Amino acid sequence: MFVRNAWYVAAWDHEIGRSMRRRIILDQPVVLYRTMDGKAVALEDCCCHRQAPLSMGKLVGNIVHCPYHGLQYDPSGACVKIPSQDRIPPSAKVKSYPLVEKNHWIWLWMGDPAKADPNRIEDFHWLDDSKWRFGGNYLHVDANYLLLVENLLDTTHLPFLHPDTLGTDAFARSEFEVSRDGDRIQVARWLMDKPPAPFHKQMGDFPDGLNVDRWQITHFAPPSFVKLDVGSAPAGAGVRQATDRGARWMNMWNLNAITPETEKTAHYFFAQAYNFKLDQQWISDMLRAQIKDIFLQDMTMVKAQQENMDIGPSPVVNLGQDKAWVAMRQIVDRLVKEEQQTAKAA
Repeated sequence: MFVRNAWYVAAWDHEIGRSMRRRIILDQPVVLYRTMDGKAVALEDCCCHRQAPLSMGKLVGNIVHCPYHGLQYDPSGACVKIPSQDRIPPSAKVKSYPLVEKNHWIWLWMGDPAKADPNRIEDFHWLDDSKWRFGGNYLHVDANYLLLVENLLDTTHLPFLHPDTLGTDAFARSEFEVSRDGDRIQVARWLMDKPPAPFHKQMGDFPDGLNVDRWQITHFAPPSFVKLDVGSAPAGAGVRQATDRGARWMNMWNLNAITPETEKTAHYFFAQAYNFKLDQQWISDMLRAQIKDIFLQDMTMVKAQQENMDIGPSPVVNLGQDKAWVAMRQIVDRLVKEEQQTAKAA
């Protein structure tokens, strides 16, 4: 169940070079590479002749050589040479996917190319904003992509999965409010006058014994983007009323782009952006490693969920904390059905 007419992240920009990289995106094999002038290209990773993966072949100049029978493809996906014959059939080609590089990510459009409007790419400006730095990474997810979106929308799991970094005992009962603007969802959580989470204490240099007011404002955008505005300030500083929390106190944005690979696997691109101590590179390096370690704990859980779901359906009880992800599921279901109905009508 995928929304196809949408932009998805296929790779970090530094992952793509003159070596061909294969990725499965929405059940479709894709080969990614750069031309001689540095332009990123995304082609169907399946030769039109006998379905051999082009990524197993060679990149000579700007031409991809199939490893099986030597057919050659240019960056548009057109076959330009067949070693065994002179005639090239008009149908000898592979798909070339619309591609945009933005905010250090490679974005692909897997649906109708005529609808691939770059203005529809989700905003992740923090990744190349001079006022921010970030530590970013990638994980492969052995579970359906929506399980990971659920995980990010309901963070009452923090005290249990991440007790040594993000969780405090009080967070499971933190105040929260779910709001919706069209197909976008916001979850605002507040934990007032409590000891800081270990990770926040480290990043904010809060002294021992100081209580903080903590905020976590989660933003969901379909089909599978989640951005968390998180931070802490000394208790009583007025974080709820402030319109410039991020400029006045320790603030980070946790940025997440989840791309379906198959129905049961996904690609997870994430970054932790911060706006303090920008001249200290160690923070970016530490965040890259530490956030990955935290998310590996989440990956263990969603993988275990998927394994249980694969065994067979079991009764599910929804709780009050599930409002956001229930709405998210409804939005994605509706978008998929609308696409299917449009395709059927056409």
